[in-house]
Amino acid sequence: MTVTVELTYGTPDMAGNWLSMSKYLRESVLGGDQLTGRIGRCHGTAAGALLYSLGSFTAALLGQAFNTWVQFYYVDTLKMPLALYATGWTLYGIWNAINDPLAGQWSDNTRTRWGRRIPFILFGTIPFCIAFALVWWVPGWAQTSSTSLFAYFLVASFLFDGLFTVVILNWTALYPEMYPSLAQRSNVSALRQALGIVGMIIGMVLAPQFREWFGWTGMGILFAVIGGIGMFFSLLGSKENLEFTEQQGLRVSEALRYTFLNKSFVTFVLTSLLVQFTFVLLTATMPFFCKYVLGLSDAQNTLMLAPIFVVALPMVWVWGLVTNRIGPRRTAMLSTILFALALVPFRYVTTLTGGMITSAFVGIGLAGLLVIIDVLIADVVDEDELNTGTRREGAYFGANAFVMRLGVSLQAITFGIIMGVCGYDPDLALQPATVARGLRILMTAVPIISLVLALVALYFYPIDEDRREAILRGIQKKREVEG
Repeated sequence: MTVTVELTYGTPDMAGNWLSMSKYLRESVLGGDQLTGRIGRCHGTAAGALLYSLGSFTAALLGQAFNTWVQFYYVDTLKMPLALYATGWTLYGIWNAINDPLAGQWSDNTRTRWGRRIPFILFGTIPFCIAFALVWWVPGWAQTSSTSLFAYFLVASFLFDGLFTVVILNWTALYPEMYPSLAQRSNVSALRQALGIVGMIIGMVLAPQFREWFGWTGMGILFAVIGGIGMFFSLLGSKENLEFTEQQGLRVSEALRYTFLNKSFVTFVLTSLLVQFTFVLLTATMPFFCKYVLGLSDAQNTLMLAPIFVVALPMVWVWGLVTNRIGPRRTAMLSTILFALALVPFRYVTTLTGGMITSAFVGIGLAGLLVIIDVLIADVVDEDELNTGTRREGAYFGANAFVMRLGVSLQAITFGIIMGVCGYDPDLALQPATVARGLRILMTAVPIISLVLALVALYFYPIDEDRREAILRGIQKKREVEG
């Protein structure tokens, strides 16, 4: 039986409920006016690392639910034309070119008694979660024409993405300064990605089941509530070094110059773009692949996605150990190779069983990339501190967030072009045979080429183990001289 949740009075009721929950969380979890004593009270403990890492659960739950299902929802369910959808994601990419770097610069230059990052998380979480729910609450007037649906999609997705950037960027920017050593970073990254995988399982794998129970709108509201709670609890394990808050920030022109002329960052961010593009392309194409190539139901689609994360969940701990042993750069190259090889069988699978086995192998390499990406960018931030004398996590995570969202836009454009050429029409119950061929290309050839290019970028990434140790020694010496 399908239960559909209807919003009788729309957004005002939602906002009222969220504001009530916000007040409750601030008072009962964070201690009302005693924020400075409550936020970060568990930092430095195993519980603190776990609580901080809950932010990864929220980011994965809401971010991957959006990336995986928004295309299927608006194109296949609500019947938005592919050309409009691709246009929307092009505009989305332009929006990210503006909001992500500026959000990072804003964060780096913020000065409050709670630090640079914490206020954005504390006060931005509620609006962020409301915006996510609105993506899935498409009012009747927006469904009366393709133009109105397109307009609503743009407003809802832009609002969600902007708030996602503000909250998650600042939460992520805490990671390098809270955990400075390679052992700490690899261990906490493994914990973050483990919780992130749990979020992905709920937001990607189990989403069809929640959709069947509650409808698209009910699913969006439920995920938003869960994500908001996780984000607030992450503050208990979050703590800033106030010395970095006192540093003089760089001007926008200087920040952009140091960021985008940094060879380490440029090679890293190319890798990040290509990996994000590959992952989002696979997850967004998977529902179409299951439906139109394998002839599976929504429930069986869940079975196709599940092995990726069932395997990846324990593998993040393995990759954490591998990182400590062979270093971040070589770990990234090895996991990229394994990820690419695991995609080849999608060219040939014709059954649910074959698809599940292939998905399981995908989880091995994917887990390594999930663990290592944040370790790599943390090393880039350390190198930048040595060069500029300033901790600029916001600038780098903001620029990386822009590139990652660009990967989402490129995925939508690539999907739209290939499926358009292959004759896909959401109004047809039976698609042409060329659609199946196009979907196999999207699951194999395109992502494999992307990962090969990522491997080339990693080859030129300059921070190897010797360089990394030199950076850490230089930072330590510089801090000793300064104070």
